Amino acid sequence: MNELTLGTEEAPQDNGGKFISYLPAILWQRRWWIIVPALVGVVGAVAAVLLIPPRYKANAVMLVESPQLPDEIIGDFSDSLIERRIAAIKQRVTSRPDLVDLINRHGLYSSERASEPLSDVIDEMRDKITLTPSTVALPSGGAKDSTVAFELSFEYAEAAPAQAVVQDLMDRILELDSSGNLEQATNTAQFLADQSHGLEEQIAKVQSELAAINSRYGSVLGSASTVITGNSGSYDVQIAGLQRDNANLIAQKQAAQNSDTRDPVVRNAEAALAAARAVYSENHPDVVIAKQRLQEARALARSTAEKLPFDSIDQQIAFNNSQIAQLRAAKAREDAQVSSQLAAQSRAPLVQQQISALQERLTGLNQQYQQVQQKLLSAKAGVRAEDEQMGERLTVVEPPVMPDEPVWPNRLLVLAGGVVGGLGLGLLLAGLVELALRPIRDPRVLTSITGAPPLGVVPLVPKKPLGARRTGFRFWRKTAAKGYS
Repeated sequence: MNELTLGTEEAPQDNGGKFISYLPAILWQRRWWIIVPALVGVVGAVAAVLLIPPRYKANAVMLVESPQLPDEIIGDFSDSLIERRIAAIKQRVTSRPDLVDLINRHGLYSSERASEPLSDVIDEMRDKITLTPSTVALPSGGAKDSTVAFELSFEYAEAAPAQAVVQDLMDRILELDSSGNLEQATNTAQFLADQSHGLEEQIAKVQSELAAINSRYGSVLGSASTVITGNSGSYDVQIAGLQRDNANLIAQKQAAQNSDTRDPVVRNAEAALAAARAVYSENHPDVVIAKQRLQEARALARSTAEKLPFDSIDQQIAFNNSQIAQLRAAKAREDAQVSSQLAAQSRAPLVQQQISALQERLTGLNQQYQQVQQKLLSAKAGVRAEDEQMGERLTVVEPPVMPDEPVWPNRLLVLAGGVVGGLGLGLLLAGLVELALRPIRDPRVLTSITGAPPLGVVPLVPKKPLGARRTGFRFWRKTAAKGYS
């Protein structure tokens, strides 16, 4: 009853505290569930250490040295993207022909080639080759301090072939980088030279177009703001005066030619003949004498008119006519010139717009030409720098050495993982067994099941000698007496 009273009057504990207090008994009771998985883990780790084939990794570090010449001389062509260039180099050194050559040269993957296709072997080797940026601190050895470096590595089952492959890859990368830099600089210089030549042709073409427009519309553009007036009025006045002179000369000539009828002697003879006819008949002597006098007067007037200078009058009329023709031609030319000038002045704004557009284009082409010339000079300097190995280049900082220890597997890590994994699995199994069996380890569990407290608690006493039995009984009361049957 005393034990029951003590058992019922104990202070309630939480589940976590009860579980911790029962943990030593649980671990001891389920010890084989923990020991067996731990032994299996240790055996598996030892087997893995002995059976997993080792892999050796050879490394080489290459430094990207800055150019020894300033950027003002060689420009920014050497400051290309290093990662992109190295990626292109990696694509070339890991191509199928190069990898096949390395495999055949060093006798790599003999067992894999006997059982797998060559493409799979090449893909496996390509995956084992890495070229990554490295941040190794190195002393400065050039005109500029630089810490950009790349680490080349290769993993293989043997140490010597791994080191040999990295050595060959490193030599190939240095060769490709050197030739690639020179080729890139040469191609850049050639491209800029072609671009400069094309700009020169365009500039010459625009200048010829400007010269043609200026030669065609130069006078119009120079006098675009002046008012154009013609001299057609003065030409008309001169032509009218010459025509009046010709009319007077013709009248004088006609008057001179008809002077036999207008002469006074002829008129008097005609008057005398008319008076005689008025008085006498035609056969009268006075009439006959009057007719003779009239004929004589006309003959005298005709002979006098023939002596006048008609040739000079004709020459003067012909000269005046030639002057009139010249004046009319000059007037026509001036009218045509004025018309063309007016038409050209009407096109002057369009011509000015064309000239402005051509001048702007010429200015832009000249600016591009100057920029291209500067870049061309820098590119030529870069080509010379690459020829003399003064530009940016890769150098070997750490050559590949034969690895002493494999990088995989890590034996200590595998052993520790096996032990920890076995123990963890054992503890998990012990916990699962405890949850599945759910043994009664407290009288309060009986109380919760039956609804009434137990009458008493009988401790489990181990079979030991008398002295040890008492000691063990005291210990069990303190610690393990809570395991009830």
